[in-house]
Amino acid sequence: MNNIVAIVGRPNVGKSTFFNRLIKRRDAIVDSVSGVTRDRNYGKSEWNGKEFSVIDTGGYIKGSDDVFEGEIRKQVELAIDEADAILFMVDVEEGITPMDVEVAKLLRKVTKPVILVVNKVDSAKRTNDALEFYNLGLGEYFAIGGMNGSGTGDLLDKLVEVLPELPQVQDEENPLPRFAVVGRPNAGKSSIINALIGEDRFVVTDIAGTTRDAIDTKYNRFGFEFNLVDTAGIRRKAKVKEDLEFYSVMRSVRAIEHSDVCILVIDATRGFESQDQNIFWLAEKNRKGIVILVNKWDLIEKDTMTARDYERKIREEIAPFTDVPIIFVSAKEKQRLLKALEAAVEVFENRKQRVATSKFNELMLPIIEAYPPPALKGKYIKIKYCMQLPTPTPQFVFFANLPQYVKDPYKRFIENKLREHYNFSGVPIDIYFRQK
Repeated sequence: MNNIVAIVGRPNVGKSTFFNRLIKRRDAIVDSVSGVTRDRNYGKSEWNGKEFSVIDTGGYIKGSDDVFEGEIRKQVELAIDEADAILFMVDVEEGITPMDVEVAKLLRKVTKPVILVVNKVDSAKRTNDALEFYNLGLGEYFAIGGMNGSGTGDLLDKLVEVLPELPQVQDEENPLPRFAVVGRPNAGKSSIINALIGEDRFVVTDIAGTTRDAIDTKYNRFGFEFNLVDTAGIRRKAKVKEDLEFYSVMRSVRAIEHSDVCILVIDATRGFESQDQNIFWLAEKNRKGIVILVNKWDLIEKDTMTARDYERKIREEIAPFTDVPIIFVSAKEKQRLLKALEAAVEVFENRKQRVATSKFNELMLPIIEAYPPPALKGKYIKIKYCMQLPTPTPQFVFFANLPQYVKDPYKRFIENKLREHYNFSGVPIDIYFRQK
């Protein structure tokens, strides 16, 4: 699990520019997800050996000026509720605005670390102008230039200093799988969890997770034993609108990072919408196992082709990672929920499987010899050896004389061959080419 850092503030203060500078310019960024809402707003970053997830609240606000304040308030309240530290960004060019004052009022009541960031300070004159932000009552501020990156090092030093220490997860001999039920609000997550747990609960214990929200429910029924990470039951603020995209993003980040397998619940009556797709890619980028449940299937008028066509459309949306179990369920009618559990357990097993190096070479080297990588600039690529890396998720390395010339289409070809011969259904695979 990582700490979550939220960047908040009114529109046009430079939140996205600062965020983009982090994910574009710093090699320590592990990953970023494009378009979790309408903007690039989720990334992983590391500074001074401390890794954290960053969420940019930019790009959500629409409407006229009178709508801004209410929308920003909702975002700030949610960031306060979910994040471990908050970067409150203001603009030195415009000075303190009434909206900045409102946000500052909210943040002054918070016990979590809040860092005031004065952006667009790229000259000596503006350094003096920034002094007025002491009036916000948030104490010391950090002056930065989002465009040129000045001051960001000091800001990140302070950020990692104030981030709370996360509890160490104790290594158990046989840790139970962790399945997170994720998805848009109103897709039926709560109904599925209630249907799984049932009236006569087979719950052994409720264990507070490593974060204050994600509650692990130990589930032991029908021969399955695992921890169910319930995002549907996460404490929610009454003032946060259910349909706010930001709501889903922050809840999903927590749950996905906290799981082994993500059970993505989508609403059959609404289809595989962009927000479902965004949560799917969030799980894929975090290298989690994925099972897609199409809930409310009992409400769909069906003929012999309905399920097949529906499944084909979903696979088109999630390409190129199409090797994912898709199961049509109804929480209300309790249809195929056991099959959904079986699929989640199978994906968990697939994710941790190991392929013996000798057998792997016996399989892959003849395939590579028959279909070698295309020659580039008259140079031929030779691959002589391959193996699975000793990592928690499936990663494979192929040793070649010219690894830099192996392009993405050939990597996809290798991945497809791997999936043909080994069951990695629902599991993202990493393939690397290295100098032999």
